[in-house]
Amino acid sequence: MGKAMFYHLTRDPVEVTASTLLTRAFGAGWRVVVRGGDMAGLERLDAALWLGAKDSFLPHGLAGGPHDADQPILLTTAHDAPNNPVCAMAVDRAEVDPAEVAGLERLWILFDGQDEAAVVHARTQWKAMAAAGVQAEYWSQDGGAWAKKAQSGGG
Repeated sequence: MGKAMFYHLTRDPVEVTASTLLTRAFGAGWRVVVRGGDMAGLERLDAALWLGAKDSFLPHGLAGGPHDADQPILLTTAHDAPNNPVCAMAVDRAEVDPAEVAGLERLWILFDGQDEAAVVHARTQWKAMAAAGVQAEYWSQDGGAWAKKAQSGGG
């Protein structure tokens, strides 16, 4: 069983943190689905991933293409992911289900600390994870460095 990891973004934009986590996942050989709350946010993330450093290219694609199942990193608004992911990332208030963590190595939930609606949404998701007994961690940026601030559930 995996764990849910909440990232409270207070300094870096979602594109920076997402790129860092996706780079680690890709390096570990993990397939990832990035679930967005809307297509516009996913298109911004897609553009940022394409414009990253040449030595850190992340092969990925927006859902809806003929090769979705082959994508190591698939960006979508749908819950079902044809690329057989072992990790999922939720951005822009995308919905997550505590039950899905059981089939994943990681579920990352990234939320903007400057957006009160996003913070409230993440709190609701945290409570759902805790109520379901899912191992969850809450991370926040302290002076630029990430620090684990809370943990709940199975570990």
